[in-house]
Amino acid sequence: MSPRRNHRRDRRTDPSGAGEGGVRGTETTEDWRGEEWVVRRVTGAAAVKHYRCPGCDQEITPGLPHVVAWQRFGAVEDRRHWHSGCWQARDRRAPVVRRSRNAPRY
Repeated sequence: MSPRRNHRRDRRTDPSGAGEGGVRGTETTEDWRGEEWVVRRVTGAAAVKHYRCPGCDQEITPGLPHVVAWQRFGAVEDRRHWHSGCWQARDRRAPVVRRSRNAPRY
């Protein structure tokens, strides 16, 4: 058996557990449709609010790991929270078209 690690993490300097600048999760840059996007992976522990995924139009519940994406030079209000699978399949996912109940489906 391997020894247990009984030492505590020092959270006195940053009680939120966030990294430098208060940023949680890992942040990368991806190219999509000719634009540069910033993608941040959010852990389940850091997800504390309800969001609506633009890929599937379903709710992202608190505690569910997901992705936050926005254009590199876009506004802060343009950030969108995606399910991880929806973000990976974003080329196959189109914005959901809302129809009334009596509209034809063709």
